[in-house]
Amino acid sequence: MFLDYFALGLLVFVALVIFYGIIVIHDIPYEIAKEREHPHQDAIHYAGWVSLFTLHAIWPFLWIWATLWRKERGWGFQKLEEEQHDIHHRVDTLIDQVSQLQQEIAQLKADAASKPSVAPSVNVDRHEEEQ
Repeated sequence: MFLDYFALGLLVFVALVIFYGIIVIHDIPYEIAKEREHPHQDAIHYAGWVSLFTLHAIWPFLWIWATLWRKERGWGFQKLEEEQHDIHHRVDTLIDQVSQLQQEIAQLKADAASKPSVAPSVNVDRHEEEQ
């Protein structure tokens, strides 16, 4: 008789531990978001409760959503924007340099066209003497 009550108590204990364990697990993304001061921490918390009804099918996405944000760098795209701005500035500089070089080439061609061409003198006699 004692073993029946012990088994029943153990069964209730295990069921409660599993029940509360699932609730604690669903709250992990919210805890991460709260620690990182995520701007959407309330939405992550509510979505975590919704994930209980979907058998935690959306839980991995909540975990990713919570871990993407960091207070010191935001979503992490700020550095990418700075790099793109730097690349854009460098491209503008290169475009200016290419335009300047094209103008210089056009000027050199115009100068060369206005001057009479002088053929270089070749010493044919010396070449014939060696043969």
